Amino acid sequence: MKNAHLGSLNVSRIGLGAMTMAGTYTSEGGLDDAESIRTIHRALDLGVTHIDTAEIYGPFLSEEIVGRAINHRRDAVVIATKFGLVSHSGGGPGIVDSSAANVKAAVEGSLRRLGTDHIDLYYQHRVDPNTPIEETAGAVADLIAAGKVLHFGLSEASPATIRRAHAVQPLAALQTEYSLWTRDVEAEILPLLRELGIGLVPYSPLGHGLLTGQIRSVADFADDDWRKTNPRFTGENFVRNVAIVDEVRSIGAEIGATPAQTALAWLLTQGDDIAPIPGTRRVSRVEENTAADGIQLTEGQLDRLNTLTPAAGERHDEANMARIDR
Repeated sequence: MKNAHLGSLNVSRIGLGAMTMAGTYTSEGGLDDAESIRTIHRALDLGVTHIDTAEIYGPFLSEEIVGRAINHRRDAVVIATKFGLVSHSGGGPGIVDSSAANVKAAVEGSLRRLGTDHIDLYYQHRVDPNTPIEETAGAVADLIAAGKVLHFGLSEASPATIRRAHAVQPLAALQTEYSLWTRDVEAEILPLLRELGIGLVPYSPLGHGLLTGQIRSVADFADDDWRKTNPRFTGENFVRNVAIVDEVRSIGAEIGATPAQTALAWLLTQGDDIAPIPGTRRVSRVEENTAADGIQLTEGQLDRLNTLTPAAGERHDEANMARIDR
């Protein structure tokens, strides 16, 4: 598989997100840790070198699964994980805390669960409005000096926050949504990242599953699936967004590609400093997703994808949008 660069960090240009291995989007139907581990192994066999997780996923379960899966294969993997949505001073999961003390407590747990002595890419999961970003960046700089972390990243950070953090500890990557139906980063964020030499790691590059073409009705979702409250999956917005997927399906059919492969292939044309992390816990899905590395879209097909109807609805509900630094 071809590589992408995140600052000075080289990764496979298609990675693997491990969030769903801990039960996100839903806890119904049970989890199969053995299948998740097989999925990671298959990804590695197919040339994926970039595995993304976070302490909040589970919480903690996703990191544990990744740690078990990469045992004896650590040198072949770039591990990315995240801190800041678990308070280790008593608040627990769901409490935003990127204070220096919390960052240094969080890294010890992540290292233990991942079974490693260093984290390749360590992200602040969400910007903490109660802690200056300079304090957080300084704490990560200390971890880098100690050899526990190799590279620093932010997730869902504004241009101003990116600049302030980068001035204290250079950033390798920013993680945010970017896909055929979430392109707002192109206006200001992506030019800034390229100015500063920071890579982009798009999460949800398949639109929380909608761009796979497999979702035709939200009635099929489990009762506790949070997508039922996501604006893009509700009411008339959902109907309009499924129509976008049908356009993607039509273009992909011309080259024998699935909608997911077509969406990822488009994203891969946007630059060699972009490394999406489609998430799955299924071997069949990781095989489908990684095959996008070999798909070539024509100029005409790219033009049609570039001019798709924009997605209807905000990308998160009101509460989750409020957590995003803007």
